[in-house]
Amino acid sequence: MQFENPTPVALSDDDRASVLASFEISDWADDPRLKAITDFAATLCDTPVALVSFVETRRQWFAARTGLDTTETPRELSFCAHAMMGTDIMVVPDATQDARFRNNALVIGEPNIRFYAGAPLVTEAGIPLGALCVIDSKPRADLSDMQRQGLSVLAANVVSLLSMRRDNVQATRVLDETEARFRVLADAMPQMVWSTRPDGYHDYYNARWYEFTGMPAGTTDGEGWNDMFHPDDQERAWTLWRHSLQTGDPYEIEYRLRHRSGQYRWTLGRALPIRLEDGKIARWFGTCTDIHDSKMLQHQAEIVSQELSHRIKNIFSIISGLISLTVRSHPGMAEGGEALRSRVLALGRAHNLISSGTHLKSAIAGYTSLRSLLDELLAPYLETAGGRIQINGEDLRVDDRSATPLALLFHELATNAAKYGALSQEEGSLAIGFQQQGENFAITWRESGVQGVQPPRAEGFGSKLVDLSIVRQLDGVIERAWPSDGLDMRVSIPVTSLIR
Repeated sequence: MQFENPTPVALSDDDRASVLASFEISDWADDPRLKAITDFAATLCDTPVALVSFVETRRQWFAARTGLDTTETPRELSFCAHAMMGTDIMVVPDATQDARFRNNALVIGEPNIRFYAGAPLVTEAGIPLGALCVIDSKPRADLSDMQRQGLSVLAANVVSLLSMRRDNVQATRVLDETEARFRVLADAMPQMVWSTRPDGYHDYYNARWYEFTGMPAGTTDGEGWNDMFHPDDQERAWTLWRHSLQTGDPYEIEYRLRHRSGQYRWTLGRALPIRLEDGKIARWFGTCTDIHDSKMLQHQAEIVSQELSHRIKNIFSIISGLISLTVRSHPGMAEGGEALRSRVLALGRAHNLISSGTHLKSAIAGYTSLRSLLDELLAPYLETAGGRIQINGEDLRVDDRSATPLALLFHELATNAAKYGALSQEEGSLAIGFQQQGENFAITWRESGVQGVQPPRAEGFGSKLVDLSIVRQLDGVIERAWPSDGLDMRVSIPVTSLIR
């Protein structure tokens, strides 16, 4: 059995040289894999010389050689230039008897070629590149079938290695070009950009990083990056980074990074893993964004907000005190004054809840949950009638704009329930439900087990206050019904009115 090469394509010397150049074989001299092939070919064919020869425009160059010191010869003396144009091994039993070679300087003089056998090196596209040849200084009739087959196999291996080399060269060039483009883009970004190997070893920072930190290039590679953080932030940064490396979770943290001025500035660090098709992490790419100025502004805003909140609390206290003083001076206003003071206190509790943000996991002042607001306003009744109050449904985060009218709603309903409704009688029960329905959020208030229920003959001040708060301020809709044992009330409010 013998390998058959593609039929060589006739190309001009310039075109063929261009193809040969694409393999970038000039630095492939004495490659150990090629040398192993020539050594084995010489042993297999029992010849003193074996060569891997690439035929160029003006010379033939020996990328690997066994038994010969010369690295190249002129193109016009090349046996391989003839061998590469065939589809089979070219055999010259005695060069002195062959009209093509009898006057060749390599036959007349060193290395005194007599016997030559060359297997063509032809690409899959049929481009002839050279030959794998064996040479003897003594004439021989031919190679054995086993030697022919072996030489063909070895030649095919040379072509395979050559193709692999070209693929690697092209892949490396594409990678280099991609990396170069990435570096250009990364250096143009206003953020600090970095990347790590899958094990977390930092091996790249863009120009912005070195500009910000003032560190010499390369000095923060590996684990040196952690020393750039404020001592109080280092352990936290390491812990979170190790977690991301172990789990593949995105990395995000705020820390203080040392600026070239020596000042520590607040920075937002983020990183995401780049995964291969099998899911394994190939690299991590991250950014560091200077957020110091916005952090300081946020801190100042919090101070101002706390001061305003404190002043508003004082205003609620002053109003409550004024109401109490007025009622003492005018006993006839006692009932209305106490109701008014109760409403003011309810608004104060709602304000405290919003301004503290203590019921939010994110602890963002200015927001609270609807359930937290309800729990705050029902707290006095939950202690005494908790077993008769049920709250069900999904919660919703609400902002400070909607918290005030909602506080008035819950306060009025709870106060009326305690005076006249379900919370005023031991058999009474209260069920409150929350549910988002499309673009609206529904609140249901159901009182049952109440004896002697009579629908109101006229709309009272509390009802007017509720309508003013829910309908006019929040664009909501209120539906009331008075079954024989209590009250059914449904409030529907656009979600956009509850949170900005």
